[in-house]
Amino acid sequence: MKLNPSLSTLIFIDLQSRLMPSINDGNEVLKKCIRIAKIAMLLKVPIIGTEQSPHSLGHNVDEITQFCQNIVSKDHFDACQDDLIKALPRDRKHLVLAGCEAHVCVMQTALELLRQKYQVFFLVDAIGSRRSLDKDIALQRLYSAGAIPLTVEMLAFEWLGSATNPSFKEVLNLLKEQ
Repeated sequence: MKLNPSLSTLIFIDLQSRLMPSINDGNEVLKKCIRIAKIAMLLKVPIIGTEQSPHSLGHNVDEITQFCQNIVSKDHFDACQDDLIKALPRDRKHLVLAGCEAHVCVMQTALELLRQKYQVFFLVDAIGSRRSLDKDIALQRLYSAGAIPLTVEMLAFEWLGSATNPSFKEVLNLLKEQ
């Protein structure tokens, strides 16, 4: 199945200012998240963010917050337990996840979304954990549970569909950024 931007929602999980410095390759994860957020905006894909216990971990970094139409504050690791489901657009069943930490909030949220019959995709290059082993095992578990792995570039081209898409050149320029 190919992803269509009109059926997709991008969900950024816990890209919080106090958490990101401790994430392995956190700057690269954040860079990829910002890139796919810009692409999602061009292609009119809704973006939702979550924040884990923002009173103690702070809010999402400003570079992410500016793209989110809605931010769900949560105390559970599984964002579905704190109103993520209510925030999702009803007509979009393809959910693309990115953020932190892979083995905690990303994984638990994805597993519940799968249980609720959403089609869940995860951006392997836009997900992080403090330790690489935790991320690796979480990504394996997500895949074996039925979530589909993608990279930011794979998703961008899939959303575009063809080089005749009016946003093609702009998206291509975003993908070429270092």
